Amino acid sequence: MYHHVKKLMYTVRVDEPDPKFGNMLLEQFGGANGELAAAMQYSIQGLNCEDPARKDLLMDIGTEELSHLEVVGTLARLHLAPMKFKLEAAEADPLIAIAGGGGVNLFNSMGNPWTADYLKITGELDVDLRSNIAAEARAKIVYERLINFCDDVGTKDALQFLMTREITHMKAFAAALDSLEMPRFSVGKIAPSAPLVDQYFNDSTGKGDMGEIDTKGPWNEGDNWQVVDAPAFQEARSATGNGEIESEASVASDPEAIRELLVDQMRDLLHAEKQLVKALPKMMKAARSKQLALLIEQHLGETETQVERLTDGLKMLEAPARSKPCKGMLGLLEEGDEIIEEGKKMRPDAADLALISASQKVEHYEIAGYLSARNLAQQLQMPDLVQLLQLSLSEEQNADQLLNQLARPLMSSARMPAPVA
Repeated sequence: MYHHVKKLMYTVRVDEPDPKFGNMLLEQFGGANGELAAAMQYSIQGLNCEDPARKDLLMDIGTEELSHLEVVGTLARLHLAPMKFKLEAAEADPLIAIAGGGGVNLFNSMGNPWTADYLKITGELDVDLRSNIAAEARAKIVYERLINFCDDVGTKDALQFLMTREITHMKAFAAALDSLEMPRFSVGKIAPSAPLVDQYFNDSTGKGDMGEIDTKGPWNEGDNWQVVDAPAFQEARSATGNGEIESEASVASDPEAIRELLVDQMRDLLHAEKQLVKALPKMMKAARSKQLALLIEQHLGETETQVERLTDGLKMLEAPARSKPCKGMLGLLEEGDEIIEEGKKMRPDAADLALISASQKVEHYEIAGYLSARNLAQQLQMPDLVQLLQLSLSEEQNADQLLNQLARPLMSSARMPAPVA
């Protein structure tokens, strides 16, 4: 819920209006690095964020950016005001003077309309935080340039305030990124190919007309860096050796060993899924809420399909479609039976939360199994099998997310005291 307070976050004063400078200010009103773009980017990231603490950060700063938009809009309006009654001023930008009546609108300094294409939203918290740090850096530079082109003291004071807050936000986003305690270059879930990830391609070679030369620095020497000289000139890219492109995505060094490992993994999964087909109806019956029962019923259908996929996948590997006892899943389901029994004595919301917890343990076990199997299939260069395993992996990840969403309102309900009889 937003609430407008009839007071600017920073009181602005314009002593000498300058319509041309007012036009420049529109870059921070409706431009790619402006306050509206920042407000929308952070707020929508916040709506998507599953992390309550960092969601609060995103919504706090997104809301502040709306306050900054009001400050910039007020500054721009005051500078553009002469366009309403002076021809000379109106000539600075006829679009603003004629179509807009000398007021602000969602355009940048070139008259281009604001667009949601400006927003950088991926749904990956660490990636979005990095985008936000870069966005604040760009906005800081825009404010700095605006200050350099401005002679009005009151305007410069307001711009200095806005520029300073960009640095504050950079610090907050950087601290939030650090607090995730993720490795510096850990982005997403799929690991990069080694040793390809440490190869630096020296693609700009020789000496240029202006005396440019090949240089060395921490970006291409030291640590694990390996310089690959002019890959475009190499005749045999597939060969490996000193100075040539190397990638783990080539033929597996011991394909038979990997195949045996994959067959073993898929037979383990096959047994796990067959056990789940038997267990899910009991869990569905134990669910107290209709939503949870429907979710389990939906996943039962997916699980039956996953059994078929694993059977087909083993045929692709020319291996008998027999299962191998999965002790991990048997243990998880035994624990689930205990939770179902104990849930009979609990309040409905608490019983469903316990059932969701048991279900998510199962999902995480399956996610790990399918992820491992898919990666092995990639090494064997079997795209059809990779696709089968990826379909099941995506279903398990989606089921985990749905369970997580269902748990939230139940947690709120579980905190409330039980009604007095």
